[in-house]
Parts: sequence; C-alpha cells; structure tokens
Amino acid sequence: MKMSYDDIRPYDDHEVNHYINVLLEDEIFQQVLQFIFKDEKELAGAKQMLSKIQTVEELQLNFMYPLVKNWIIDKTTSGISWSGLDKLDKSKSYLFISNHRDIILDSGILNYIIVTAGMNTTEIAIGNNLLIYDWIVHVVKLNRAFVVKRNLPARELLTASKKLSNYIRDAVTKRNRSVWLAQREGRTKDGNDQTQQALLKMLNLSNKKDFVEGFRELQIVPLSLSYEREPCGISKVEELYKRESEGYEKTQADDLKSMAFGLTRPKGRVHFSFGKPIDAPLEEFAKAETLNESIQQLANYIDKRIYYNYKLWPNNYLAADLLHGRDDHADKIEPATREKFEELLQDLVGTIGNGDPKRQQELFIQMYANPLLNAEK
Repeated sequence: MKMSYDDIRPYDDHEVNHYINVLLEDEIFQQVLQFIFKDEKELAGAKQMLSKIQTVEELQLNFMYPLVKNWIIDKTTSGISWSGLDKLDKSKSYLFISNHRDIILDSGILNYIIVTAGMNTTEIAIGNNLLIYDWIVHVVKLNRAFVVKRNLPARELLTASKKLSNYIRDAVTKRNRSVWLAQREGRTKDGNDQTQQALLKMLNLSNKKDFVEGFRELQIVPLSLSYEREPCGISKVEELYKRESEGYEKTQADDLKSMAFGLTRPKGRVHFSFGKPIDAPLEEFAKAETLNESIQQLANYIDKRIYYNYKLWPNNYLAADLLHGRDDHADKIEPATREKFEELLQDLVGTIGNGDPKRQQELFIQMYANPLLNAEK
C-alpha cells in the first residue's frame, strides 16, 4: 500500500492558487505584507501578483527570490558568498545536512543561492512547533516545506519518524528533489555545531539496503553556514544564561520573536560552503561493530566536514583570543573589529539586564570562539 504523506507534505501546484488566496484573506498575513511593502502602490501590486500565481516555481522565482534578495540580503547582510556548489551535478538531487543558526535564514538563503546557481529549490524540513498560526503553515508549505512532528508519545513518534524517513528518501531517490535538514533539532546556541545521532537513525528507518548503499543513495552533502554576526546572538545567550541560572521554558512567542529578529537584524557577511557527497568513507564506517557506532562515525564525519569548510570571520579569531587571554590571532583582527565586538558585549549586558554580566559575556564570546576551536581540532 502506498504511504500517504498528506499530513506532512508541501502543497502541490494545483493547490497553490487556492492557498495564496486564503493567505490574502488572512488578517495577520495582510499585516506582514504591509510591514514588507510600506508603499500602498507596491502593496497593491504584490497582492495582485500573488493572486494570479499558479505554481510553486512561479511563486518562488517571481515573488520569494526577489523578496529574499531585496529585503533580507541587500538590507541586512554585507553580502553573501558560496563555494563548492560548482562541484555538484545540477541535474542530481542531494540531501543537504547543515549546521543550524537561524530558523528562516538558513533555508531561505540556501534556496536563493541554489536558484542563482541554476538548480531547483530544495524541500525544507520544519518543526511543527514553529507552525504557530495557520498563515505560517500556508506560507511554508507553499515554499516546499514539509513538517517534522515533534513532542509525540514514543509509539506515535516512531510511526511519524518512519513516515518522515520514507518521505525524504522518496524525494531524493525517486522524485529527484533535493532536501535540506538541520543537523540537530533547534538552532545552535553556543556555536558548537554537532550532528545528532537521532537524525541519522531517523534517515536509516527507511533503508531497505545495507548501511553503505542506504546512506550512499541519499547523496548527503555536508553544508557549512557561516554568519559574520550571529543571527539573534544576544537572544541565544540570554536563553543559555537563563537555562543555567534560573530555569527557562521557551514559548511559541520566543520562537516568533527569533524568526522576526533573524530576518531584520544585521548579519554582516554570510558564506555557505558546500561539501562533497559522502561516499567512500561509508565503507569504513560500516566496519564498526554495531550500527550505532557506524551511525556515530558518520555523524562525526559530517561534523568534521562542517568544521573544516566553515568560513571563519575576524570575530571568531577575536573571541578565541579573548577566551584564552592571548593574542594568537592578532594579525587577523582590525581595531574596528575589536571596537564593534566590545559594543556587542555591552549591548548584550544592557539587553539581558539582570544577572552576572561576566558570565553572560563569557557565553557570548564562547559562541563566537567555538567554530574556530572546532576547526583547529
């Protein structure tokens, strides 16, 4: 019996116009459009364009692509760059597994880069915890996002994980559709990017071959996302600090605020580095005594490629020196970098307000230092 993915899949082309028009009637979505398009004439033009769109590709190329460029890249970054993409076959599909720094930006900029390079946009995994409003559900599903169900009872979680695994494998191996997955649930808060073994175990649930062939056919490409300024850096440190000092329970409002901050705050320069599809090393990982060990070796390998390909910025070198009380990387750090970083540290303490400012700044410095420390390992 063919498995139904209706509860998790993105919208198909024949559903696009209907859901766009549902969005155009949604009061909150109209406020979002008004926030983006301040000019009444531009707003009316955007609504008219949206109301006529019939396919996902049309939506992404004619509306989303220019929106990401004009509203995010041009306004909130100092430019984006990428490397390694020219070594991938544009006619093939891949499973991009990357470090995770921002809820929307990571996949949004990835798809902008891929379209610019002449490839089709990827399908994107998004946790159902972020689907706070109906309009968010419609927006992400119109943009090739599929839903990852979280916080389920054990038996339901296993069933959902098997379906998710099958969906991803079908996309890459049968529908020739690339997929993006974050290497872990939730964004990295401390700059220490690590692939969760549970993610790879989920992918293996749909494997009907041996370890090597099952992972080889997924065409896993490690992807390093590097932001000169951490998206929502102060919010991340505030969350870490509150977790260790007073207990902290994240709310849906916090997620919504993170999405907004990530889109609107300055990010400096941004670089995406694409690795090579993982192939030959799988033979070595398969020799491990247990499946768990094989999967852990694969996770470690993905981490190493992400660390190795990560584009390091002056802030990373400065943070490592501050952390260790040394000047090992002084030649890579301009006076302006030091001044700006000191401003960020003061802003951090002023924003959080209460508690131990020294510990707060230590967490902030560690967040910027860890990518360099991991690369040096």
